[in-house]
Amino acid sequence: MTIPGRGVQSIEVGGRLLQVLVDMGQPAMLRDLALSAKLTPAQAHAYLLSYRKMGLVEQDEASGRYALGPFALQMGLARMRSAHPLRMAGQAAAEFAAEMGLMVTVAVWGTHGPTIIQVHESNQPIHVNLRAGSVYTITGTATGRLFAAFLPQQQVRPLLEEELKGTGGANRKVGRATTEARLDHDIAAIRSLGYSTTEGVPVPGINAISAPVFDHSGQMQLAITAIGNAGTLECGPASPQPAAVLSLTRRLSVELGYLSPAPAPPVSAPRRGRPRAPADAAAAPRRSRTG
Repeated sequence: MTIPGRGVQSIEVGGRLLQVLVDMGQPAMLRDLALSAKLTPAQAHAYLLSYRKMGLVEQDEASGRYALGPFALQMGLARMRSAHPLRMAGQAAAEFAAEMGLMVTVAVWGTHGPTIIQVHESNQPIHVNLRAGSVYTITGTATGRLFAAFLPQQQVRPLLEEELKGTGGANRKVGRATTEARLDHDIAAIRSLGYSTTEGVPVPGINAISAPVFDHSGQMQLAITAIGNAGTLECGPASPQPAAVLSLTRRLSVELGYLSPAPAPPVSAPRRGRPRAPADAAAAPRRSRTG
């Protein structure tokens, strides 16, 4: 995010050292920090000396390596206490919906599965009926399969098995949306890509892209899903829209303290076209099959 206006250049330069320490995630030698921050060792040493006086950085006497200090921890904890994930996500999703001309939903994992807590309407007509409180199917929607990919399996498995068997309670009347083998393949691709998509299912002509927001512990907190007409929302790898959704959720994750792991080798995106649509496309009350 670019912030307009003139700042203090020396602070920004020194901030590169702090960013390097965060990215490395372990104590480092002066020469390595200077190289990564694009500074000379003498410049880096001067900044690190000041940071040591402030408690932002500490140095191990035996090895000479530098690490983030106790004041950095206090700052991080203060940030965590003041961060409100749902408020942050809601504001960002509303802005994204207005900017992109798409419907955007925010969903969390609830008692009955992926549950919509916010719906931000598009300024373009999109013929889907979604509202806060509706529950996405796991196997038949981009949002549901995203949770299946990134939540602990013991959390998802009971509801997932009900959908795969076509069984459930009175409020969870769902049909068999996919085979388990197909779902396993799709989940592997979603984990590699970092997002999930559906094209033309379960609602013909409606596409969706869903990406996760993680917290400082690496736990998925919520899903942000962009929904639009097929002519407006392109899900293919050549389209910039999946990258835009992923950029939004990554920014929110960073704001919650998440450190992204090294990227995995690419896996081809699952293409969920109409031939794989569930036989029973009718959604149960408060059970959404879109997104």
